Amino acid sequence: VQLQASGGGLVQPGGSLRLSCAASGFTLRNYSVGWFRQAPGKEREGVSCISSVGADIQYTDSVKGRFTISRDNDKNTVSLQMNSLKPEDTGVYYCALVTIYEGGGSSWFKGDYWGQGTQVTVSS
Repeated sequence: VQLQASGGGLVQPGGSLRLSCAASGFTLRNYSVGWFRQAPGKEREGVSCISSVGADIQYTDSVKGRFTISRDNDKNTVSLQMNSLKPEDTGVYYCALVTIYEGGGSSWFKGDYWGQGTQVTVSS
């Protein structure tokens, strides 16, 4: 049972990358999946998540309008399309199985099972 993130790399500001989270040993369609990132010296933060049926999608404010999460249940993958990248998007990106919570008019998600990360560096 494994989650593997891929697609990271070095890109100039304003560029794009597409990250992919692939599952092996289990069916990803049964789970909500999230992307997290951790920049050097900072805490890990949730970037985006998508529910198992794709009806609930969340983004952290700093990536809204630039990042798009999607899932392909036939391929057993979840992707994160990242456009208009900024230096502050630099970090190690992880995908994880998540639990989505709702309360008090807001919603959030937490990672339950983590895959290995992929490095994203945005620099000129």
